[in-house]
Amino acid sequence: MTTLVLCVDRAGDFDHGTPVVGEAAIIDLITSAGVTDPEDSRVNSLLETLRVARNLRSECTDAISVVVSGSGDTVDIDRDIAAQIDTLVDEYEPQSAVVVVDSVADEQAVPIIESRLRVDAVDRVIVQQARDIESTYYLLKRLLVDEELRRTLFIPLGTALLAIPVIVSLTDNVTAVVAVMTAGVGAFLLYKGLGIDDAVEQFPSIVRSAFYSGQVSLVTYVVGAGLALSGVFAGAIGVSGMQPGVLMGIKFVFVSVPWFALAALTASTGRLFDRLLADDRVPTALFNAPFGIVALGLVVRGFGAFVLENAAVIEPIELPAISVGPIATEGLVLLTGTRLLAFVISGVLVSLLGVAVTSRIRTSTEDASN
Repeated sequence: MTTLVLCVDRAGDFDHGTPVVGEAAIIDLITSAGVTDPEDSRVNSLLETLRVARNLRSECTDAISVVVSGSGDTVDIDRDIAAQIDTLVDEYEPQSAVVVVDSVADEQAVPIIESRLRVDAVDRVIVQQARDIESTYYLLKRLLVDEELRRTLFIPLGTALLAIPVIVSLTDNVTAVVAVMTAGVGAFLLYKGLGIDDAVEQFPSIVRSAFYSGQVSLVTYVVGAGLALSGVFAGAIGVSGMQPGVLMGIKFVFVSVPWFALAALTASTGRLFDRLLADDRVPTALFNAPFGIVALGLVVRGFGAFVLENAAVIEPIELPAISVGPIATEGLVLLTGTRLLAFVISGVLVSLLGVAVTSRIRTSTEDASN
């Protein structure tokens, strides 16, 4: 059984046009390369080639130590190596090969060898002092080649570095500069991390397809966006004049949550109509979504009202005096928590109604399919 111990040199340092075969020839190559550049890691790969070949011979295996290399650009180097491998296979008729490499670049030649000869092992020679340096080098090289990583990493950093002198020239407040730069980088990372860039990229095609297909949801989404924007303005008006704090945020939610719930209800209803028009089988979750949205809105508004009522931000519910003929009642102020109880009970009832409607629709669908 003949095994080739192949030392691969894609950098062309040992390029002789033909493979260097035999231990004596490789020793001469080690001597000349070591005298020229004692720090060259390829000397270690040549020594490893001789060591592996001797170990194989001690195991009664016919081992031939060989150095293959090439010169020129990447394509020419790989073609030279391929031609040299073909020559070795034709001349020695080996059954397998052990490949010795000392870099990631050299290891790229392994598939070329595997296409012509069975590779039993790949021996990676790593000089201990240069391991971290080489790993860092190839990591940086990969970052520079990867287009997606370049756009994600270098664009925000470059923009931040260019913006720093501009902001510094406009203001002498270092804190403001740091805050603006941190906010900008943070916004970009969230933009990429949450996939907003993909959604923005797909939005025109979604709108175009919705126009052409006549989807009801296109209109309801626009209406929902308008209602949500109205909720933001209503909440802002509701908290105007209040001191910043937790109560201000709760008051904003209390005022705006009906608008947000109505916006979500409109959008989900449009999506439900689209599925009804496009397909007979509609997921029951779409039928339950409107009820869930209304129930959630009622519960959130109830808890917001409870907190604001206890903080005396809003007035408690007061029943007016009623007089019908001889029957008359005085005005009544409801206890704190009555409004919360009413909202929670309403939310639970709406949610149960949604479950009942969804179950009824599911049963009808299963009966129709049977």
